Amino acid sequence: MNYKQLKSLLADPRKIVITTHTHPDGDAMGSSLALALYLQKKGHRVQVITPTGYPDFLHWLPGNNEVLIYNMNDGTKRKGERMVGQADIVFALDYNDPKRIDDLGKFMQDSKATKVLVDHHPDPVNFAELALSDTRASSTCELIHRLITSLGDKALVNQDIASCLYTGIMTDTGSFRFASTSPETHRVVASLIETGMQHTLIHERIFDSYSESRARLLGYSLKDKLVVFPEFHAAYISLSKAELDQFGYQNGDTEGLVNYAYAISGIRLGALFMEKGDLVKISFRSKGSFDVNELAREHFSGGGHKNAAGGSSTLTLQETVKKFEALLPSYAEGLKAF
Repeated sequence: MNYKQLKSLLADPRKIVITTHTHPDGDAMGSSLALALYLQKKGHRVQVITPTGYPDFLHWLPGNNEVLIYNMNDGTKRKGERMVGQADIVFALDYNDPKRIDDLGKFMQDSKATKVLVDHHPDPVNFAELALSDTRASSTCELIHRLITSLGDKALVNQDIASCLYTGIMTDTGSFRFASTSPETHRVVASLIETGMQHTLIHERIFDSYSESRARLLGYSLKDKLVVFPEFHAAYISLSKAELDQFGYQNGDTEGLVNYAYAISGIRLGALFMEKGDLVKISFRSKGSFDVNELAREHFSGGGHKNAAGGSSTLTLQETVKKFEALLPSYAEGLKAF
């Protein structure tokens, strides 16, 4: 990242749009809202646009009420497209390929705005004039903190901005247990806590706010839908649309569910398959050296990180699960190597 160039770009008030990926998670929303709050303090006109909705347990985040959800209706689509087209700067946060923002990606690429990428996923597509891309970072929120600090504005990180950044770092590191959690991650978090933000309350809002239906869906998934292959050190959960509807599924109700599959002792690969419309959405998690980014890219039109990735399938749910099961023998050696 050329911080001098970015600082010059932000020297005068600008019209800025911040975009993030579909079905935003804690890191996507935390980084987007933290950056928006920071840029607003610098005098810019800022709009966060998400391609789709996101879980209710993230709606408490400071600045959430100003977010524009692009696919909500025709009116929000037109407004989002107009704002992207008129923007001076468009930030791309927590994704590195315009495909990750669906239909909005075309309008972003066609916009004459300067594009600025901030992301920690591998294999970025070259579409931005300025880029802060670091796969070693725990999260995009950690990179936003680096960006603000590098611009000389660490003192502007108040409790609201810190709360957003902490949310993204905490969720993307699995509450600081994933290998991506570095000494620098802890130093950043320490500085955020020093602002006085309530980190225990944030954890409660994210992880201890289940609805009854979500808790029952979790119980059903573990009791009736968990399939374990001890010989391949793999496990998965699959949920049909009818099953999701049975438990009144809401956006975010399956957040973290895949972790239960690979949390079993001896399991190195966990997967979650969910039927959504015409697609089957897939989440993969792994331990150690097994690369689910490669698995997702090669077989399920997806990608992500080495130990956390996602994908999709146009096959039926049953066919997708059978495809996954059929692949396991070919990965047997890699999965048993602890």
